[in-house]
Amino acid sequence: MSNRVTKLFNIKYPIIQAGMVWNSGWRLASAASNSGVLGLIGAGSMYPEVLREHIQKCKKVTDKPFGVNVPMLYPDIEKIMNIIVEEGVKIVFTSAGNPKTWTSWLKERGITVVHVVSSVKFALKAQEAGVDAVVAEGFEAGGHNGRDETTTLTLIPMVKEQIHIPLIAAGGIATGRAMLATMILGADGVQVGSRFVASLESSAHNAFKQVVVDAKEGDTQLTLKELAPVRLIKNKFYNEVQELYKTAPTVEQLKKLLGRARAKKGMFEGDLDNGELEIGQIAGLIHDIKPVAEIVTDIIREFEEAKKQVLYL
Repeated sequence: MSNRVTKLFNIKYPIIQAGMVWNSGWRLASAASNSGVLGLIGAGSMYPEVLREHIQKCKKVTDKPFGVNVPMLYPDIEKIMNIIVEEGVKIVFTSAGNPKTWTSWLKERGITVVHVVSSVKFALKAQEAGVDAVVAEGFEAGGHNGRDETTTLTLIPMVKEQIHIPLIAAGGIATGRAMLATMILGADGVQVGSRFVASLESSAHNAFKQVVVDAKEGDTQLTLKELAPVRLIKNKFYNEVQELYKTAPTVEQLKKLLGRARAKKGMFEGDLDNGELEIGQIAGLIHDIKPVAEIVTDIIREFEEAKKQVLYL
């Protein structure tokens, strides 16, 4: 399976394992890369030296390409970028910030740069900034999200119409059928997050993984738009947020309720009541926890089977 995405990253399949906070450590990234897709380490939940450790461990267990996802709104961004260069990482996915800030600096150092966007406007800005590809993420996705609530089904063809660089679809993609659907709509590849949360190699707490497997339609909701929109599983903390909204809260009141380390508490430490449990709507289609290699095999097999069915229509 060869196309613009596989050639850009030198991978077997046009699939990217999303660099998710508290889920995407070196074990997940290396397992993904060894399975023929692009693994990403999620720097958003790591101090600089912790990121260095994860990169070094990843290099020891895979000789395949892997990258780092860097949310640009996090502190220590300069230290993180310098460590990426020092450790010889050749692929960086940036998000949650202006792509002009780091794209040229990274590309001057021989690094392939991809930026995550949630709209046509930001896709064009990323292309103008010189990125090598964009990830267009529909609001079905887990974690932090776009405010416009544009679905993947409508976002991908609208972005495809406006840009000429490789396009990677994200948001609500956990199966081979979804992968095929987005590629028919114009994507060159897909980024998969939630499905890899429920993998043996994910660094998420087992209790959180089980909540993902148990989730049904309607169990997630996009909220906290005044801060940074985030899709959460409905739990005690989520209900507290909704109660606060009834009082027309200020941004400061929302920040006070959110506090610090909510995502770590929920996803990494397994506090299912008081933690922030970030996952995509597609959790309703995730029914088991299995090795990354099996997940990739399942996706590719279903993709090929679905492709044959489409040909017969």
